[in-house]
Amino acid sequence: MIQRIVQKLGAVWIFIIAVGVLYLVIALVSPVTAVAGLRTFLSLFIKILPTLGVIFFLLFVSNLLVQNRKILDFLGKKTRHAGWLIAVFTGIVSAGPIYLWYPLLSDLKEKGMREGLIATFLYNRAVKIPLLPMMFLYFGFKFVLVLTIYMVLFSLLNGYIVEKLVQRKGESR
Repeated sequence: MIQRIVQKLGAVWIFIIAVGVLYLVIALVSPVTAVAGLRTFLSLFIKILPTLGVIFFLLFVSNLLVQNRKILDFLGKKTRHAGWLIAVFTGIVSAGPIYLWYPLLSDLKEKGMREGLIATFLYNRAVKIPLLPMMFLYFGFKFVLVLTIYMVLFSLLNGYIVEKLVQRKGESR
């Protein structure tokens, strides 16, 4: 019975309902705590709203301007080295909280982007260009250079492994 409810409503709506019920219970037990939690939520939501707006605008523009064929040429299953380089570069230069990139990456995946390239992009977000000068100051140029090269190389290895695991999972179905 519960499985049927989950299938009809979907996990997202069940989560939202559960959070609402939890807030209601907390409001009944401790109204002060519920109000503080709601204020914190609204404050965080207002802070991330501009970034969410930018991400959804980029999604809108990408849907209008970028055709599936172009994505498949650069990031699809038959791409060669260019797709990996694009994933590395865009991962390094991307900014903002990681969870705000998930909708865009999901949209690109639906259009044909390879899972290995998504993993490579996410891994390369650890290379932060604005922090490099401070890292040079604390750790030295050689260390930072070697660390950055290793991170890029391991991002490519990570993407390759993810791709092989996804292919293996697809074959077992």
